[in-house]
Amino acid sequence: MNPLYHANSCVKRWGGKPEDYQAIHDWFDESKIAVANFRHRALRHHAFGIFECEKVFGHFIVNSDGKKVPVRLIGEQHVREDCGGKIPSFEDWVENIKPQAWMSRGYDIHEERVLTSRDDDTYEEYTHGQK
Repeated sequence: MNPLYHANSCVKRWGGKPEDYQAIHDWFDESKIAVANFRHRALRHHAFGIFECEKVFGHFIVNSDGKKVPVRLIGEQHVREDCGGKIPSFEDWVENIKPQAWMSRGYDIHEERVLTSRDDDTYEEYTHGQK
């Protein structure tokens, strides 16, 4: 959904003008610059993203009708409109990412436990200048 349509939806719900809400909806969809399909939503279209939006824009805005509108509610509306009425968690998005070897430093992604730097002998060698 285009950010302008989200803004118009806010006007129907809380009044004011689309411009009152546009920056918030642009922020949610800014990730389209990197991924030009629905997968861009994994960056901000979830509960954590809504709270991050609130950090950026404050707890509320005052629309052109003078009404205080909670930013969290605006974010929730945006996410619900794009995600079939649901507000997913960040985990909902990432649990559906197909793991690749490069994502875990090249270790076998099917291992029960992924090695950490403390488990890896080469880490000590590199950090102590032996290699």
